[in-house]
Amino acid sequence: MSFYKCKGKRIRASDKSLVFRFYAGSLLLLFISLVILLNLKTISSMDWKTASLIHDGSFQFTATPYMIGSITVAAVLCAIAAFLYRRFQYDRVKQLFHRQKLAKMILENKWYEAESIQDSSVFKDMPASSKKEKITYFPKLYYRMEHGLLHIQTEITLGKYQDQLLHLEKKLETGLYCELVSKELHDSYVEYILLYDTIANRISIENVQAESGKLRLMKNVWWEYDKLPHMLIAGGTGGGKTYFILTIIEALLRTHAAMYVLDPKNADLADLSAVMPEVYYRKEDITDCIDRFYEGMMKRSEAMKLMENYKTGKNYAYLGLDHISLSLMNMWRLWKC
Repeated sequence: MSFYKCKGKRIRASDKSLVFRFYAGSLLLLFISLVILLNLKTISSMDWKTASLIHDGSFQFTATPYMIGSITVAAVLCAIAAFLYRRFQYDRVKQLFHRQKLAKMILENKWYEAESIQDSSVFKDMPASSKKEKITYFPKLYYRMEHGLLHIQTEITLGKYQDQLLHLEKKLETGLYCELVSKELHDSYVEYILLYDTIANRISIENVQAESGKLRLMKNVWWEYDKLPHMLIAGGTGGGKTYFILTIIEALLRTHAAMYVLDPKNADLADLSAVMPEVYYRKEDITDCIDRFYEGMMKRSEAMKLMENYKTGKNYAYLGLDHISLSLMNMWRLWKC
């Protein structure tokens, strides 16, 4: 039932021109309102009863220079309003583009069913001259932006387009310029969660803080190390792995966590020995540290099980114990050699 409570905006075939319809409708309404407001005095003083009529019955209207100027001013104000809306409501505008792209994705890939019908003529006594496509089935796709994350849900009906809808990761990442955070399969629907605008979600090193068993990595991304204590950091040379690890170490040290750092290449992390203990790079020291770490964790595990409030499936945080971290640097390269 949660799917129907928070599914978001339904993507429809008409959304293929959503951005144009939104701006055209909103600006047209604003333009008419401004023209009426700027010419309110003229309109209120106009004598509609004695207004002259041309012989054919049409209303005679002469635009004054003031009216022409007011129309120009209204057009300029509408352009400024459109610019300001795009500037200060960037997320709302991006949502419109996202929904439009999703509609076009379904239409251009022909993931829908349609039938041809005769296009009715304006005059009933004239035969229809062309055929028109009427959509009979359009996949249920929903879009929602929440806390910097995009939630895209699609209903699974075991139909002919199920395989396509179950593998939208690449299309969504490249088409919406987002990064996939998770893909969750639920009863009758699948939900794609993507990180929106990664550049805008970046934070400075001093804002990477650990609290309540969680470490903030971006504005809307947290590493819950109490629940998921293992992390694999991978990337190309110069991709920022070392600075990322140093940032994590600094944040965890501020929580008084016990840290063990192993750098078999004697590279950047080995330099931490100048400011913190338990930093090793020699093979013998690394082996000894791992043995001591293992023995300490076994003793701690045995002590945890003897605690009065110990429960199976709960971790150290539930018992109020400190976090202990073992950081391995460049171990893949060591094994590969």
